[in-house]
Amino acid sequence: MESSKYLEDIASIKTMMSKSSRFMSLSGLSGILAGVYALIAAIIAHYLIQGHIQLFASSREDFLNLILRIFATAELAGNLIILFLVTLLLAIGTGIILTYKKAARNKESIWDSSSKRLIANFAIPLIAGGIFSIVLIQYGIVGLIAPATLIFYGLALVNASKYTLGDIKFLGLANVIIGLFATQFIGYGLYFWALGFGVFHIIYGAIMYNKYDRRN
Repeated sequence: MESSKYLEDIASIKTMMSKSSRFMSLSGLSGILAGVYALIAAIIAHYLIQGHIQLFASSREDFLNLILRIFATAELAGNLIILFLVTLLLAIGTGIILTYKKAARNKESIWDSSSKRLIANFAIPLIAGGIFSIVLIQYGIVGLIAPATLIFYGLALVNASKYTLGDIKFLGLANVIIGLFATQFIGYGLYFWALGFGVFHIIYGAIMYNKYDRRN
């Protein structure tokens, strides 16, 4: 009996130590919604790109058409950037709100040493990937933007997994793998984005919701 109680006490101490060094209130539902936002954005982006391609598919490349193509390309790029920013803000906003509610239920602070370490370790690879993607745009190597963003995002998740739910590491590894795979299919980046940021997020969020959120 005493040895059993001793083992239980040791397990409780380990659990408390783990909670003190890890931010455990990430919401699985926010992962699902982020994936849904990403899929909707990918569908919209697909139709925007297809409409741009069809606009010039049969056009004659005279001076006027060249000017129209330049302005249409700039408009397309602007629309895609706006779409990306709106999707990102929706995902971040939803994540903050749902994580705050879960942290309140768990009586855990949303801004403490563990959440600060989580954000720092997540941000470093992510910022590096963002700068690298801008460099790719600078040199016109746009075909590698999708693989690069998936790889760096995956590395950010793996790096952050030490300070939150360990399961997030598998989402990161999955994104790194499909990012590397996408380097061999230049021109299909939008579909890999939809898979990594959309489908994988929905699957991960559903697993995390069933594993951690339902019992809270």
